[in-house]
Amino acid sequence: MMNRLLFLIAWTILLFCSCKKPDYQNITDNPELYRVTEKKLNDIILENNFPPVIASRNYAYANIAAYEVVSAQYPKKFRSLAGQIKHLPAVPRPARGARIDYPFAAVLAFCHVGNAVTFPEGSMDEYVDELKLKAKDAGMPSDVFENSVDYANTVAKYIMTWSKTDHYAQTRSASKYTITREEGRWIPTPPMYAQALEPHWGEIRPLILDSASQVAPPPPPLYDMKDINSQFYKDVLDVKSIGANLTKEQKHIADFWDDNAFKLNVVGHATFGTKKFSPGGHWMNIVGIASKTCNADFSSTVCAYTETSIALFDAFINCWYFKYKYNLVRPETVITKYLDPDWKTYIQTPSFPEYVSGHAVISAAAAEVLTYQFGDNFAYRDTSESEFGIAPMSFKSFRDAASEAGISRVYGGIHFKNSCIIGTSEGKQLGQLVLKKLQMKIK
Repeated sequence: MMNRLLFLIAWTILLFCSCKKPDYQNITDNPELYRVTEKKLNDIILENNFPPVIASRNYAYANIAAYEVVSAQYPKKFRSLAGQIKHLPAVPRPARGARIDYPFAAVLAFCHVGNAVTFPEGSMDEYVDELKLKAKDAGMPSDVFENSVDYANTVAKYIMTWSKTDHYAQTRSASKYTITREEGRWIPTPPMYAQALEPHWGEIRPLILDSASQVAPPPPPLYDMKDINSQFYKDVLDVKSIGANLTKEQKHIADFWDDNAFKLNVVGHATFGTKKFSPGGHWMNIVGIASKTCNADFSSTVCAYTETSIALFDAFINCWYFKYKYNLVRPETVITKYLDPDWKTYIQTPSFPEYVSGHAVISAAAAEVLTYQFGDNFAYRDTSESEFGIAPMSFKSFRDAASEAGISRVYGGIHFKNSCIIGTSEGKQLGQLVLKKLQMKIK
């Protein structure tokens, strides 16, 4: 009896020891590491003033690289995106029998791509060096370290080679937007009077959509400031009226979802810029909040970030295609010309056409993916804007947040209400299309 008891005790101790993770895996196989890495890229994008559409490209390719490493670790849990993204060829798999720390490799692949698509190039080098040093100090075996670094580099280089065929380079030298005197056509707005942002972004190759125009909104109301009974005239009056009677709550909502990557402040004769996360960056931050709230593991966290970034990338391409198809004037331009020359928007008007609302489209697309990833009626507290001095907000669901993000642009005075309503509907369709075409989790 005593021998049997000793055997059971010894077996229990052996089992416990065998299940305990090595010290280095407490660092690498940790979803907080991925959230911190994602935030690092977000901060670099903010600091270097990347516009929202380009930022979405940075997020998408970096996360896809990390996800492909994760899918190599768990081929029975996660499907590779090769073939699901129809123009993405099969990504190399690791050498058979090679000992690899996959979470470590996923983070390194993310950083490798993040380094390549941001500027100044190499912005994440110091962070990567610190991570490698921590892994070594925590006892990661040399063969595991070398194999992990090699595999991360292999996947990252493969994703970068593929990314260069998305027509981005060609758009860098494409023609600029033409400003004309045509009534109802978008023109630059104060105080920056900046040229139109990325007028050719609709030519970028989507990841899931068959074409940029696959999910199409109806045309906007016909521009007409002569007939006071026209729908357009009524929409203009609506924005003006709402802007003149904003409540404290509506101002908070407008500020919370402002997400202006670069705001030009004018005080007397002095000007200075302030920066925030872009709209896409705000939603990537929400992914991290949701992941932490539900205590998602490393691989599930990577999956959520990746699918959301894909939805954001395609949503921006889709939205930008229609912005420059319709080239609709902003409310500010019409109101100050025809109704009140002293009228001011509550937040700064961005430098691209009005229809449809980009924030409404991308927010609704992201919300559909996050609802799938974390569940419907997922309540959370969004602290994303706290570092900019804006109080947090609580939401009953991701769709609730997306709806508020859309209407916030009306409160800010930069969009017509119709553009936000249509944009939210368009984004929802986009998100559902992403979920239909991407089967990342194997059930």
